[in-house]
This record gives sequence, C-alpha cells and structure tokens, in this order.
Amino acid sequence: MRSDLNAARHALMTGASDTRTEMEHSIAAAQSAACEHVFTRALFEEARRDSMGARVEQPLAGLAFTAKDLFDIAGQATPAGSAVLSHAPPAKADAVAVARLRAAGGALLGRTNMTEFAFSGVGINPHHGTPANASDRSTARIPGGSSSGAAVSVATGAAFIGLGSDTGGSIRIPAALNGIVGFKNTARLVPTDGALPLSTTLDTVCAMTRSVRDAITAHEILANRRVTAGNAPLASYRLAVSSDLFPNEMDPVVAGAFERTLRTLRNAGAQITEISLPALADLPAINATGGFSAAESYAWHRHLLERSGAGYDPRVAQRILKGASMKAHEYIDLCNARRDWIARMELSLAPFDAVLSPTVPITAPTIASVAPGKERDEEFFRVNALLLRNPSVINMLDGCAISIPCHTQGELPVGLMIWHAALHDDGVLAVALQAEHALSGR
Repeated sequence: MRSDLNAARHALMTGASDTRTEMEHSIAAAQSAACEHVFTRALFEEARRDSMGARVEQPLAGLAFTAKDLFDIAGQATPAGSAVLSHAPPAKADAVAVARLRAAGGALLGRTNMTEFAFSGVGINPHHGTPANASDRSTARIPGGSSSGAAVSVATGAAFIGLGSDTGGSIRIPAALNGIVGFKNTARLVPTDGALPLSTTLDTVCAMTRSVRDAITAHEILANRRVTAGNAPLASYRLAVSSDLFPNEMDPVVAGAFERTLRTLRNAGAQITEISLPALADLPAINATGGFSAAESYAWHRHLLERSGAGYDPRVAQRILKGASMKAHEYIDLCNARRDWIARMELSLAPFDAVLSPTVPITAPTIASVAPGKERDEEFFRVNALLLRNPSVINMLDGCAISIPCHTQGELPVGLMIWHAALHDDGVLAVALQAEHALSGR
C-alpha cells in the first residue's frame, strides 16, 4: 500500500518528492484495473491543475482526495449514485466538506461510486457497476457501502482521503472490508451542508484514510478544530469490551482476529474490562416502526419516487418505501425513545475511555453472491443486516467511532472498532493511535 498522507507531505516538505510526482502516482492508480467502477466522474486534469497551485505548507499540500457522489461540487449535478438525478441542475457551490478540503490544499481527483442514495452497507450499484474490494484481486468481493468507491480509492493508493458519509456504518464498513481506517466523528462536528441526505438525524460527514494520524488530519480539516489526542500509553486508558450483540455471528476469521487483537493489546499494557450493555437489546423494539433512515429518506424521496420510481435500484426503493407507513406519533415516540436510550448507554459507558468491538462480524463476501437479482435478494439483505448491525449502534448513540485494521498478512481484512458516546472523539482517536501502534508490531 502507498504511504500515508503525513508521510507524503513530509516527503514534499523535505524535497524527497514533489506535487507533480505525487499526483501522477494518484492518477495512475485511479486509471488502473483495481479502480474499475470507482469513479462516477473523474476530474484528473482539474486535480493536476489544483495540485500545482497548492502550497507545500498547507495541510494537504496538493495531494489527492476523492468525494462520494452525494457531495455537491460547483457546476456539477449531484446524482448520489443514481440514474434518476444524473441530469439534475448543477450545484451552485461546493459542499462545505469539499470546500474545506480544497482550502487545505487538497486536489479533488473525482466523484466516487456509492450505493444509490447511500441506502445499504454492501456497496452494490446496478447503474454504475460495483468497484471490487481492493484486498483480493483474485476474487471480486464487495467493497462495502455505501461509501464504496471512496474506500477503494484510498485502499488502491489513488487518494489519500476518501470523503464520504456514515449513517449506519457507511465509512467504517468499507474501511473494515478494505483494510483501511475509517473515522466517524460525532455528527454535529462537521456540517452536512451540500451533502444529499439519507437520514438528517443520523448522517455524518467524515472520511477514510490509510492511518490514524491521517484520520486526525482529515477530521481537523473537516471539523475546523484541533484534536488533542495526547501520547499516553495504552495502560493509561480504561477500555471495555461488551459481551452483548457485537460478538454474535462472527465468522471464524473475524473471531480469530478479534481475540488475537485483544491479546495483543493486553500484552501491550491495555486494561480491558468485559462489560454488559443491556440497553443494546432494546434497539429492535425502538426501531420496530422502521427507524430514522426509512422515515427521513421517504420524506425526501417521496415525490421523486412518484415521478421516477422505476429508475431506482429496487432494493433501495424497497427500503425507502418502508418509511411511508410511519405515523407522526411513531416518529415522535422514536425520537423520545432514542433520547432515553442514549442516556442509559452513556451511563454504562461513563467509567471507560473507549469500547472495543469487531467493526463488522464477517469478511467481504463475493459480489456475485449479492449481485442484483431477485434470486439473491435474501442473501443481500442478510449480508446487509450483518454489516450494519455493529456500526449502526454508534449512529443511534450519536457517538463517535473509528475502524482500524486488525488482521494479519494473508487474511481478508478485519476491522477493530474503537468507540464511545458523543464528543469523546479525541479520546477515541488517542486510543486508536496507541492500538494501531501495538497492532503494527505483529
């Protein structure tokens, strides 16, 4: 894998590399077979121009980033991976997140493929093709979604930052399955202006990178704030692992990697306490009427579905239409139940600096097993539910979480999720830095 953003920027500052060389490396990777179906719109010439205009002292110094297809880019339509919005009016301005990355010296390499309207954790797109997972060139595996193309752009070396969104795990799922880092910050810290919504309650604008230190750099730019991560050893943090929900239905590769990771962290001095989080068992009942994503996406899509429903991915339309039946009092009950649930979860988490869980319980299945087709719908929805199960808890919590790789060479990628409640972002990132260091010694 290509070096991370901070290493590349150091090479630029010391004269060991230059912006033209770095950009040509990115474009070559973007044009390779490994990036087939990654871009819905390439912007290579614009990226070359912008990289040459950047200053080496800027945080991104002319280095490449990509943007998920749901972000506004001035002068372009924002299709969000769909066919029905491909000829929508062009955006008048960049989304806030895109503008901030550009202002930091980033060069936008292109718009990246995604699950249509961001409504799936699998990453399949019947309109633009599905980018194959970067970890296995011999077998076409799912990239994870919905920020599928953004993840592959980072994992293949095309981009240093893959800008995306996370409503139920759409940054952390593809990060885990592709063996990179995905940080979901507390939602309120980064503006969603200029991002086509899925759930206004749960949507988070965030990014994927190749290291935790790069995740910190990206977050500082996107949130316009400084991270205080510190450098305390693992032994100074109070870490927890939950026996509820998260370990269930793990396949053997994930189970083995997670247990090995806990041993490695304990050997590095981590004090890890096993805890119970009984409130997790309440989530199915709280979301029984459909949850926020169905209700809020239906509110946004209902008129478009009436006009152009036949042009939607049927699997996406099916999930959106579930929101049509939610009544006003059920939505209000859902909001109230969430507030109560968050309070109970925060009380359980208060004694700890972070919780450790598998990001997702399975490794990436093949694209063929979940490709479009009614005969594969049952498997698609089974896989989708498994992929979303663990990370969606943090969105419901209004929390923050990071996925870092914890597999060994020769294994399919597995992610370790480090998480906590809202506004514990800096503590989660501090633990992640130390955990990444400990795991890199394997």
